[in-house]
Amino acid sequence: MRTFRLALSALVVCVALSACGGQDGGDGTSNPSPTGAQPATSPPDPTPASPSPSPSTRVPDDPVDPTIPDPPLGTKRPGGPTPPPPVGDTTLTGTVTAGVEPNCRLLDGYLLIGGPRDVLAVGAKVSVTGRAQPGMMTTCQQGIPFLVESARRG
Repeated sequence: MRTFRLALSALVVCVALSACGGQDGGDGTSNPSPTGAQPATSPPDPTPASPSPSPSTRVPDDPVDPTIPDPPLGTKRPGGPTPPPPVGDTTLTGTVTAGVEPNCRLLDGYLLIGGPRDVLAVGAKVSVTGRAQPGMMTTCQQGIPFLVESARRG
């Protein structure tokens, strides 16, 4: 009797599983089961859904207003991206600010590397000469690294 119950239970499970696997689309046609050869998603449509904006059209998410002329090299447009670092020896003037990490000093978006720490104190108005090193890795996690060759207050 126990063998009969076990066989009956196994038969019920098999029927239930086969009913789940044989679902159809509702119109009498069965949907093929996915295989490893079929892609999981369809390829992107080569035609764009909407026409791309013309160069004169301003995108609402764009924080930079194209009607404002570009600022001088080395200065930052308010709300815009930081300009690329200048090439060669450069002089920066401004007020030193503290970075988010300890012992990190910033000046106009540049991370000051080296130089006299007594001159480059937080809050000091300074003029520094050096060279931007955008590829240099630092632990400060902000600003474009700027190797300070000389610094003076004022």
